[in-house]
Amino acid sequence: MLKKIRLELARDADFPEGSPNYGYEFSAPLDGKGHIDVAAFHDLKERCRVRRFRPGEADDVGHLVRKPGGSWAFHYDIHSDEEDDESGYRFGDHAFAPGEYVSVKEDDDRLRTFRVTQVRDI
Repeated sequence: MLKKIRLELARDADFPEGSPNYGYEFSAPLDGKGHIDVAAFHDLKERCRVRRFRPGEADDVGHLVRKPGGSWAFHYDIHSDEEDDESGYRFGDHAFAPGEYVSVKEDDDRLRTFRVTQVRDI
């Protein structure tokens, strides 16, 4: 049930072709439709890790977290302040399947779109 999901930057003004070098890899339990399984997450949350990768920067590593109200975010181990979390835009509504698109509000407050390029079993 626990999956490794890879998100790569989709086309935007800064990257007209997108970028496979700018993105996230994270683990989460997914249900049969590719949605994050909330019940399973509670049992597996310590294993729900994230790695943010960007060109020319060291990777940031942290956890997938569920916020009050049911939203999802990436919280990095080097930051203790929740204000530094990166929010997944409507992650609870999206199916994580190759070819799908999701958005993340990044640490610079920009909402960027990412393409799901890989979902595999852990």
